[in-house]
Amino acid sequence: MATSIIGASAEGPILVCDEGLSVWGGVDPSSGRIVDSLHPQFGRTLAGHIVMMPTSRGSCTGSGVLLGLAFAGTAPRALIFREAEDILTLGALVAGRLFGHHITVLRLPAEEYDALARESSARITETRLMAGAHSWPLQPAGEGVTLDLSDGDRAFLEGRQGEAARLAMEIIVTMARAQGARRLADISRVHIDGCIHASPALLTFARAMADKGAHVRVPTTMNAISVDHANWRAQGVDEAFGLPAAGLADAYVEMGARPSFTCAPYLLPAPPAIGEDIAWAESNAVIYANSVLGARTVKHADLMDLCIALTGRTARTGVYLNDNRAPRRIIDVSRPQAADESFWPMLGWLVGQAAPDRIPLIRGLEGETPSEDDLKALCAAYGTTSAAPMLHVAGITPEADLPPAPDADHAAITAADFARLWQAFNKGAAQVDLVAFGSPHFSADECSALARLMKGRHVARDVTAIITLGRATLEAIGASGVRASLEAAGVKIVPDLCWCSISEPVFPPQARVLMTNSGKYAHYAPGLSKREVRFGSLAECADTACTGRAPAAPPHWITAA
Repeated sequence: MATSIIGASAEGPILVCDEGLSVWGGVDPSSGRIVDSLHPQFGRTLAGHIVMMPTSRGSCTGSGVLLGLAFAGTAPRALIFREAEDILTLGALVAGRLFGHHITVLRLPAEEYDALARESSARITETRLMAGAHSWPLQPAGEGVTLDLSDGDRAFLEGRQGEAARLAMEIIVTMARAQGARRLADISRVHIDGCIHASPALLTFARAMADKGAHVRVPTTMNAISVDHANWRAQGVDEAFGLPAAGLADAYVEMGARPSFTCAPYLLPAPPAIGEDIAWAESNAVIYANSVLGARTVKHADLMDLCIALTGRTARTGVYLNDNRAPRRIIDVSRPQAADESFWPMLGWLVGQAAPDRIPLIRGLEGETPSEDDLKALCAAYGTTSAAPMLHVAGITPEADLPPAPDADHAAITAADFARLWQAFNKGAAQVDLVAFGSPHFSADECSALARLMKGRHVARDVTAIITLGRATLEAIGASGVRASLEAAGVKIVPDLCWCSISEPVFPPQARVLMTNSGKYAHYAPGLSKREVRFGSLAECADTACTGRAPAAPPHWITAA
């Protein structure tokens, strides 16, 4: 039956997205236009439409961006999903509940979804969805499911822990009922993603909660932010952007979050343990935590991350539950002989495309020994094309022996897929102006590897090479001498922000073509930076930094496959 997740009346033309969409990085917040150049509906606008998509994908920041679209008047009138979806749903909930900008959210079974997708417009009331000759009743989400709340949960809802905590628990409970959860659970730590200044609405939300006396109740780290907090003025960042970007970070620090400012919290000391219930936002961190560390977290949306930090509670649903961690698609792949480390981010992107809405098990790599950085690259690229919060790699990740779900199906990734993706990632001109390292943030090992590749060499005069990393990594490479070696070779090192939140003038305004070894950034950069992109291995990026020219042809391991 058609389900009303967030009820509100809406009417308008239908826009059908053939694939899930990351609103952050994939949509222009000022116009609502889809700017993800790899998306089938590239160039279309969400504004004023009833938007259909199987589910969302990509960044947890999508909830905040949707809130910003609502503030700007460029949001869709309704969102209709075929599968479960939390990120945009949460943004729509906060937009309506806290700020009076109502966006309807529905979920339809496959048959009704396909029928609606053939229509040109629709009308939604509180109780029915109508399009053409169709008229479907709407069932409120969570109807018939009892959510068992503890005495502590009720104390939050009654305002005994303050107004901010009351609002936070109200949002958690509303989403939990929509998800069909039967109870809430304690979590041990939170990672905040909502500190990226992707929309003024994020500052409005954070400031509103801080002004209500919000304070975190569990250890809480923070994602990369949108400026180098200590140096943005010296870097020439306009105060119109720098002040609110820094102010957003300050609001979360004021609420008790640790200013870790990294999109790779798993690189911090004492990462989560296997089986530990945590609440992380930031898509690559969520996927790495579940897949590589064996910790447990759903892909929490921005705004929800703060709500959980204020209460220490979350809905016990999704991959918090054992049964939901089983693979539902088995993907067979073989690593080509002599493949370099760029195999891993490319594999992640391809696996996400092959399993956009379910947890996969990758087979065929048993006996391989990927590094933590290889797995970081795999998980980050996977998160750009899949909505699922984890993956398994047979013989490598800790839960890869889980029996597949009864409905698990099969797919394969071939050499031709890698060749196709290399072409898609390398549409830019061969002359490169900027080499981007650190999406997600570079580790100390990656910094050391790049320093070795740059030994005795220097970045070309007309090229800029930049590493983005977290403060803890910056301190480590400073103590080891790696920072000095990199800077002597002309590599710039920028803490606090990352490539997915960087802006001019830290992003060199004169750059027209960039190169990266990140599958995640190769995907997002065309839409975020409005530049052409090249992609290659760490060694190829180092060579390009020194010569200004990207390789003209794919690497041998792709062409020989």
